Amino acid sequence: MTTIPPYRYSRRPTRRVAVGSVGVGGAEPIRVQSMTTTLTGDTEATAQQTLRLAEAGCEIVRVTVPNMGDAHSLEAYRKRLDELGVSVPIVADIHFNPRAAMVAADFVEKVRVNPGNYADSKRFEVREYSDSEYEAEIDRIREKFSPLVEKCKALGRSMRIGTNHGSLSDRIMNRFGDSPLGMVESALEFVRICREHDYHELVLSMKSSNPFVAVQAYRLLADRMAEEGMDYPFHLGVTEAGDGDDARIKSAIGIGSLLADGIGDTVRVSLTEDPVHEVPVAQALVAPFNALAERGGHDKGDVEVEVPAEDPRALYELSRRKTARLALGPRGLGGDEPVQVLLDLGTGSPETLADRAKRHAAPPRGAAPLADAVHVRVDDAAGAAALDAIVPALSHFDGRVPLVVTAPAALVADSPAIAEAADLVLLRRDERLGEAAEVLAATQTSVGVAVAGRYADAVAGDAAGAALAVREATGHPPVIALELEPNESPVHATRLLNAMLRAEGLDDAPLLLVDASPLAADRDPLLEGAQRLGGLLVDGLGDALRIDGADPETANRRAFGILQATRLRMSRPDYISCPSCGRTLFDLEETTARIKSVTSHLTGVKIAIMGCIVNGPGEMADADFGYVGSSPGKVNLYVEKDCVVKNVPAADAPQRLVELIKEHGRWIEPEEAQAEA
Repeated sequence: MTTIPPYRYSRRPTRRVAVGSVGVGGAEPIRVQSMTTTLTGDTEATAQQTLRLAEAGCEIVRVTVPNMGDAHSLEAYRKRLDELGVSVPIVADIHFNPRAAMVAADFVEKVRVNPGNYADSKRFEVREYSDSEYEAEIDRIREKFSPLVEKCKALGRSMRIGTNHGSLSDRIMNRFGDSPLGMVESALEFVRICREHDYHELVLSMKSSNPFVAVQAYRLLADRMAEEGMDYPFHLGVTEAGDGDDARIKSAIGIGSLLADGIGDTVRVSLTEDPVHEVPVAQALVAPFNALAERGGHDKGDVEVEVPAEDPRALYELSRRKTARLALGPRGLGGDEPVQVLLDLGTGSPETLADRAKRHAAPPRGAAPLADAVHVRVDDAAGAAALDAIVPALSHFDGRVPLVVTAPAALVADSPAIAEAADLVLLRRDERLGEAAEVLAATQTSVGVAVAGRYADAVAGDAAGAALAVREATGHPPVIALELEPNESPVHATRLLNAMLRAEGLDDAPLLLVDASPLAADRDPLLEGAQRLGGLLVDGLGDALRIDGADPETANRRAFGILQATRLRMSRPDYISCPSCGRTLFDLEETTARIKSVTSHLTGVKIAIMGCIVNGPGEMADADFGYVGSSPGKVNLYVEKDCVVKNVPAADAPQRLVELIKEHGRWIEPEEAQAEA
């Protein structure tokens, strides 16, 4: 079963949980929260940072409580917050220490526990558990966890059961594996104990540094909870997202794609930056969906189409949609080809468009990835003639950049110059669609359709009809591009189109994903684009990306950033960097910047930079190398999940990391990297 409506926005129904004066779930808006990075025992610093977060609009603040000293310091911290006039609810973050949780519950509105380490110590043991042995483990957890449940119930505190992909217990790992299913079962073990005590003030989370894993785990949890009659709200987040645009893109994909499915009741964006920077990012992510909920979802328009009942998505694993390969320059589009990036040249004179092509697609490749093809719109005969100026600009030292043209079908039928210049033509639907497709097929030009409009149902239905007409005319599936207005949902429209194509036997038609969010003045185009395009890539949909309305350099950077975050195409190193907290054993921002400065040329190498190991080495599950705080001023270095160098002085650790990368054959000199690019 699936609780996720695939073709319409509909928020998942949940109960309301009170976090002090702030409601989470139910009819409440999606809440924004963050976490302090100070030492919690430093009550003044923690209180001042909490004040800054509250002033920035943070609705719930979490503090780390690693030991009994920090737990007892919460009393003075609350007193100082009262003096500062700060009334934001506080969450105590607990790992490994049930005693600290019991003390913290006296002073905070909510307690977060990690089911992977609340009652377990990681030993990395491989063993088979019989059913009776497994039940004995649950009894042991029940004994350790029940006192906190009873105390929270008595005091009116809420609780977050927060699973981390990186810290699943040996018991879970051995029975369910390092998987979304293991994450879900880890949380449900604790939820069932809470329900035994008739305690229901629960919020759940499924966090991972990999957006795909997080999305799959939340989807699976939603289904499992529905099967068991549970309706607890969800806290969304992507751990170790890092900093800068890459971190925002990862978060937008992992969080935003779930919000588009109506999943999520409170959000924390984790950045390796000042936590105040997290708040506006989270606010930008939730704002469109809070607005949608207020008005009851997307406007359906006046057009009704028959909606297939089957949900074609692979909800719990990445499974890229199988499509036909079409010719597009040296690489092709669809099939087993990597997802392609098309650069929209925008509007302007032929000379302006040619200059953009020269600067952003055709020059010798350097450090920044360049588009695989360029796109231009041709609306009339003058535009078709202008292609003569653009085509020469696409040639460079080792070949020619493919040209994609969007044009009215009637114009293509009457203008041979378009077929002569273009490698792929996207036809705008009109009465001469079939004729234009035949003209292109006769010249060996790849054919597609571009359907524009406002409402998901109407656009998807028109696109499916156009695709059928082109297949009848050419015998081949076309590329399909949906060009929705900026405030419409390409996620729901494209899913609906995919289902319609399956019903017509056209499920191998490649899809060009188009993002028009830069054209919306009231949205953050970086976050919007990542949520819209990344959400579809999470579903396995999409063979090419195009971002309309952005300058060429920005469009390229964002498109490749989205592909990097989804791990579908690596064009630079990938950094898994935690956001810092009171447990952090070195300056994460400064250290991350140092490591990036010496490794930024290592395309495809994945490096984890973690202030401590509290979330577990599983957060480095797909990292090649790890840099982890072990004690104050000391760092452990990892190769994948194995610690290979211990207690390196922090001042020497970045250079020792470089040496480790060299020892394992993954280093390349910066000059060689640029020459290869």
